[in-house]
Order: sequence, then structure tokens, then C-alpha cells
Amino acid sequence: MGSGSGQMSIDATTPSGKASAGGQAALSMRWMIWPAVLFVAALIIFPFLYAIWLSLQDVSLDNFRALFAESEFRNAFKLTFVLYGVAIVMQLVVGTWLALVLNRVERFKNLVRTIAITPFLLPPVVVGMVAVVILDPALGVANWVLAQMGIPPSLWLAHPTWVLVTVALLDTWQAAPFVALIVLGGLLSLPAKVFEAAEVDGAVGWRRFVYITLPLLAPTLLTAAILRSVDLLRFFDIIYITTRGGPGNASTTLNIYAYQQAFEFTRFGYASAAMVTLASVVFGTVLVFAKLRKHVAW
Repeated sequence: MGSGSGQMSIDATTPSGKASAGGQAALSMRWMIWPAVLFVAALIIFPFLYAIWLSLQDVSLDNFRALFAESEFRNAFKLTFVLYGVAIVMQLVVGTWLALVLNRVERFKNLVRTIAITPFLLPPVVVGMVAVVILDPALGVANWVLAQMGIPPSLWLAHPTWVLVTVALLDTWQAAPFVALIVLGGLLSLPAKVFEAAEVDGAVGWRRFVYITLPLLAPTLLTAAILRSVDLLRFFDIIYITTRGGPGNASTTLNIYAYQQAFEFTRFGYASAAMVTLASVVFGTVLVFAKLRKHVAW
């Protein structure tokens, strides 16, 4: 009996005993995370399936046929991608520039980085409400500043041509720090030996950035593009607060269009068809970027 107890004691300390204990711990951890995984899956899958079900009510696939035949939907589809294209380029460029600046800061770098990401911490509703005050054509600070510089005032959010650019600038001001954080993490993880070798070969300044830094940052930039694409293609908050899709329908993106169809015209099946289309667009765009990221990974 004593030898049996001793054998059990010895087995618990052997490598195989430790491996078995580790396997049991890993198995128990997997069981612990499953409720969270199932909850998140239900949170995403149920609304999507419910939207599909709604989109097929009343006239089945006629909702989708009518959707693509309507000029307002096609215009909203086009504006969604115009806004997305302008904003994603702005945010990647400004975010990369900001990351390069933050990477060079030596004194008070933690304080500077904290201040730099402050816009990203603000709720979009607050950004939209402040923008409405600042960009007011008659009383806003923006036009007052332009007047001091001798530049004619602008309608900003009320100009059919420039409203999307203005909205893209507002979102860039808020989201570029988020991109900067991602790119800064990528910069800090780049191998120093590559830059040392490039310096020996004479690659300095902009040449080093174009031929060394930028290619190495490609996976990081595509990760930032994926994360921002999900938000930009379903952009709603700032547009609704500042323009509500106006002037006219100059800033009516797919999300705004679907909201109007559902809650202003009570066409829930039609709006659900629009949202299913938007979800498919988001999924397709993310898939394309994810495949690109695999090709540039190093």
C-alpha cells in the first residue's frame, strides 16, 4: 500500500504526469470559453438570420429585385464606396504619419501618445454634435478662421459636392489615432538589423521609408484597413448627427438609406434586404483584405 502511494506520488511528478495535467487544464479552459463563444456567435448570427428572414417576407425575393432597380439604392451604394474610399485613404495616410511622429518622440512619450489618441476615445455622437457647431455656415468657428485668412466661407455639411469629404475628414480626425496605434505597434516590432543593413547600403531618409519601412509595414497596414473597413462601410453615427443623409441625398449611404426605409417609411422587409446587401459587402471587402494580408505577410 505504501509502495502504491509512493508510485502515485512519483507518477504525478513525471513528465507524462505533468503533460496529462496540462492537457486536462487546457481542456477545462476550452470548456470555460465555450459559453462566451456561443454567446458572441448568437449575438452576431441571430440578427443576421433574422434580417434575411425579414428581407424575404411579403414578396420574397422581390425585395431584392426592387432594391437593385431603385435609383436611390444605387446612389446610396455608390456613396457608401465613395465615402469609404476617401476615408480609408485619409486614415491610413494620416495614421501612418502620426505613428512615425510618435515613434520619434523621446521626451514625455507616454503623455504625448495619450494625448494623440484622445479623439479616438470620444463617442461619435459627441464628435458629430461638436462638428455641427464648429462647421455652422453662419456662426461656426471654421468659417471665422477662413475669414481671418481671407478665404471665402464654406457650406461644409450643406454643400452637395463636399459633404462626403467633410464627413470623411471628421471620421479621419477621430479614427486616425486608432490606425496610428496599430502602425506604431508594427513599427516597434520591425527587425532593427534590416534597418542597420539598409543604412550601410545608403538607404536613408525617404528611400528607407519607401523601400524598407513601408513594405515591412504592409501586413500591419492591411490589418488596420480590415478593422477600419468594417466601421467605414457601416458608417452611421456622425452622418446621422450632422446631415441625416442630406443635403438632399448627397450623404445617404447604405446604412442611412436602410434606416430611413425602416423607421421613416416602415418598409422593414425592404430595409432588411438593404442591410443584408450591406453585410455581404462588408464581408466581401474584409475577405479581400484578409487574402491580401496573407500574400504580404513576412
